[in-house]
Amino acid sequence: MDWAERNVFPFPAILGQESLKRALMANAVYPEIGGVLIRGEKGTAKSTAARALAALLPDIDVRAGCPYSCEPGDACPHCGGKPGKTRRRRVRMVDLPVGATEDRVVGAMHFEKAVRHGMRAFEPGLLAAAHRGILYVDEVNLLPDHLADVILDAAASGVNVVEREGVSVVHPSRFILVGTMNPEEGEVRPQLLDRFGLCVEVRGLSDVDARVELMRRRRAFEEDPGAFAAQWEEEISRLRRHIAGARSRLGKVSMPGPMRELCARLALEAFADGQRGDIAVYRAATALAALDDMTEAGLKHVEEAAAMALAHRRKSPPPPPRQEQPPQPPPEDDGAEREERPETDSPPPRETMPPQDVPPPELPDRPDSPRTSPPQEQVFASGDPFAVRDLPQRRDRVPRTGSGKRSRTRTPSRAGRYVFSTLNRGRGDLALDATLRAAAPHQIVREKNGMALVIHDQDIREKVREKRIGNFIVFAVDASGSMGAHKRMVETKGAVLSLLLDAYVKRDKVCLVAFRGQGAEVLLPPTGSVEQAYRLLEELPTGGRTPLAHGLEQSGRIIENQLLRDRRSIPLLVLVSDGRANVSLNGGKPLEEAMELAGRFASDDRFRRVVVDVERDGFVRFGLAEKLAETMRAALFRIEDLKAEALVSLVRGLASS
Repeated sequence: MDWAERNVFPFPAILGQESLKRALMANAVYPEIGGVLIRGEKGTAKSTAARALAALLPDIDVRAGCPYSCEPGDACPHCGGKPGKTRRRRVRMVDLPVGATEDRVVGAMHFEKAVRHGMRAFEPGLLAAAHRGILYVDEVNLLPDHLADVILDAAASGVNVVEREGVSVVHPSRFILVGTMNPEEGEVRPQLLDRFGLCVEVRGLSDVDARVELMRRRRAFEEDPGAFAAQWEEEISRLRRHIAGARSRLGKVSMPGPMRELCARLALEAFADGQRGDIAVYRAATALAALDDMTEAGLKHVEEAAAMALAHRRKSPPPPPRQEQPPQPPPEDDGAEREERPETDSPPPRETMPPQDVPPPELPDRPDSPRTSPPQEQVFASGDPFAVRDLPQRRDRVPRTGSGKRSRTRTPSRAGRYVFSTLNRGRGDLALDATLRAAAPHQIVREKNGMALVIHDQDIREKVREKRIGNFIVFAVDASGSMGAHKRMVETKGAVLSLLLDAYVKRDKVCLVAFRGQGAEVLLPPTGSVEQAYRLLEELPTGGRTPLAHGLEQSGRIIENQLLRDRRSIPLLVLVSDGRANVSLNGGKPLEEAMELAGRFASDDRFRRVVVDVERDGFVRFGLAEKLAETMRAALFRIEDLKAEALVSLVRGLASS
């Protein structure tokens, strides 16, 4: 037993966590399951169990001196499959730190060989070291997106493709992916979450005697790790033989047709996307049967596998289609509430119709007027969602932190993709290719002293990195009575739902503000849960007057608070309205107050603005949303312009003209 093994808490010494142990052992038997995601609170042996797994895996044969751990006879970038010496060794557990650079993960040009010998050589990274072993990611939910993308590519294809700094290498990278996370610190990116074959939720021990025994074992391990591990060596050897036997039995394990149908049915009942869940249930069930010394996967194996393979893929059922309520007849009143009634299909008489460039008259508030009945409210279903074109987000030069996929930004650390080089600024992020190019013209006149290349301080270049981050998006939605006319709220909800789905994909935080009646209401405080915003949007009632200024003021206050908490964030205000206003904020004219607030937004470069105009084309079009967007220096869209196919049609039209 080597030093590293003696300092890892033995797998069989872990108390409880039987589901976690079974999931890890199933992956040891059948690595194609796709790894394990371990979720749980602090101090529940997540990392301990993951690190102990490597000691249970059977030894493997590798080519002596091969950095890729290739199997003898395989085509390899280093040995090329030629005959050579082989040796037998333990399976590696490779840790992927959250702060690792992309060069360290995928590999890069070998700096020493380039400088000393003038050779263009590749230095393998962590993905090469993890081949035929375990890639362990602690706090996987905090993994930067650019590293998650690299791991996704390697996990899906089984190879790592490196094209950088004049180096072109393709090498195998098949590994068991094991990740641990604490849900209190945030969730895993959906694309990475689905790559884990199994997911296990772990909790602390609830039995007092078990907790006392755990303390005793932990103290014994800390006092003498070698002696404690030696006590469990026989049990570890037994588990290792058991896993090796299960691997040999795996090809003989069958699954009856009804059990296969059950795998598919359970995945459908969980509303899991795609077929990856079905396959994970099938593979895990056969591996569990092999562990139980059985040649047929039965009901208990399928149910146990489904609990682990569908836990992170399970979704809520889609809401049933909502029946639209028929429009309510207008209440009898004395005229005090006429401005609250929905618009009608028929245009006003020509002699009373206002000119096209004149806004509709603003009716003064009359709180003393008697009300015969409360304003009518309706709940409209959402229109069909659609693919959204990219909203305008300029690239900035401010170094920002965070994760996501919407906006490009410079990074203050080594995270992100290398886009170009700059002069040395003392950050230590060396751009080797640019440094070599800067030093090359001066080699004729420099003293070599046995070196193939001599580099001076003025030759040093650093990398400038770029990454994508999510935005903080505030949706300010007009929910007044006029939105119910012509089913405008159906289209509006469909558009906002489409933008919410786009925000989910790009990992934005969202906030939902609705304005109607006498003010604005924050329906959903800033959150990353787009599902909550979707449910609230479905249930959003429409009715009352249009307090546009209140909606703008509330949205501005939320954005200001966000900027105070995080100066590096990029807020985005999405105002969905026709631009009308008939409720005063400070006693003035409602429309003028809204335009004044919009003018204040125009001078604030800390956040960006989009106006979605929901006014329909008709006999009269006021164009107030257009004036509002111009005043607040916002990008203007109509609902049909938000659709991705509209952008494709525009590009095709320009190409053909």
